[in-house]
Amino acid sequence: MVQMQASRYPMISAQSAIETILAKTSVLNTEELALQAATGRVLAETVVADDDMPPFAASAVDGYALRIDDGLAPRRVLSEIIAGSTAETTITPGTAARIMTGAPLPPGADAVIMVEQTSERDGSVQIEEVPRQGDNVYPRGLDITGGQTVLIEGSNLGSAEIGLLATVGRTRVTVYRRPVVAILSTGDELIEPDEPLRAGSIRDSNRYALFGAILEAGGVPLSLGKVQDDESAQEALIREGLSQADVVLTSGGVSVGSRDLIKPILARIGTIHFGRIAFKPGKPTTFATVDNKLVFGLPGFPVSSLVSFEVFVRPALQKMQGRRRVHRPVVQATITHSLTPSADRTEFQRAQVHWSQGRLVAAATGAQRSSRLLSLVGANALLRIPPGGEAIPAGSLVEAHLVGDILEET
Repeated sequence: MVQMQASRYPMISAQSAIETILAKTSVLNTEELALQAATGRVLAETVVADDDMPPFAASAVDGYALRIDDGLAPRRVLSEIIAGSTAETTITPGTAARIMTGAPLPPGADAVIMVEQTSERDGSVQIEEVPRQGDNVYPRGLDITGGQTVLIEGSNLGSAEIGLLATVGRTRVTVYRRPVVAILSTGDELIEPDEPLRAGSIRDSNRYALFGAILEAGGVPLSLGKVQDDESAQEALIREGLSQADVVLTSGGVSVGSRDLIKPILARIGTIHFGRIAFKPGKPTTFATVDNKLVFGLPGFPVSSLVSFEVFVRPALQKMQGRRRVHRPVVQATITHSLTPSADRTEFQRAQVHWSQGRLVAAATGAQRSSRLLSLVGANALLRIPPGGEAIPAGSLVEAHLVGDILEET
């Protein structure tokens, strides 16, 4: 059994911890996916168009293809050209053709007039005004030219990007692999959520919360279950996680108590890069590498676990997926009430940020205890509060790290 003693790990800043993690994090290898499965992934190749788009001059409206040199004179209607057809009609002086949106412009025509500016009778069309050359015509290559780069490596694949890939004829695409993240909860006191509470027990919420956080971050969660405070059992499950996953997260067992076994295990099987952070909530958060795989020892308190994941683990998962931007958006928000900073640690307080009279306003979500998971429910921001000895008065601007959508004005 490990004896209780003061931590031997130096306290480092939150910024230093993030930099250390990202320096040890590598982008994962790639895989090829069907286009339908690639939404939300990061492109691992640069895509160049083979063809012009549109590949032919096309009508932008429903109307009549004609020659502008015929002026206002009536035109004999030769045919109707629909989208998907081949323009076999040739427009000669005094003639026109009905044409639908997206249909190819027939040879000889140099403009299209909208149907609303015409009247057709007995096979002849009369126009109200003479269009200009090129009116209502999409020229070939207007949107994309053959040889043009349409997407670069590192692009996030949303619906528009998927549509663009389909436009240039791609049905499969190379993307960066999603990280597999194994989760292990530790502690003699833990029971499953569906078990009745007994004296000294608590339900394991961390494993389920982290499972969701990993999914939201684009990772593939792998539950290793829960394990009691037994060093050999914990080490066996950590090793199992390392054999199956790119990242291992443990919850609990990283402080200085006699039953906190994670740090000794990681020190024995790998390299611990830091074991304490001047950070609240989550001071004992630990980061190690084992055979170049990342291991995070997260605190056992629910809020500490999730906030530490958000600040330290999530950026690493973003980098592993090839994302160029790994951090959340940061805004300045006006606080509605005074805040008391920690004396010696940077604190990330849970808050709701909303628009009010054209500015962003932030309000904390109640008591900020590490055990109070309700403080994260409904929070869309973490307020970064530097350490200090004096209260920050209401009306001050603070840095807000957005973890959700900004709320509408109230």
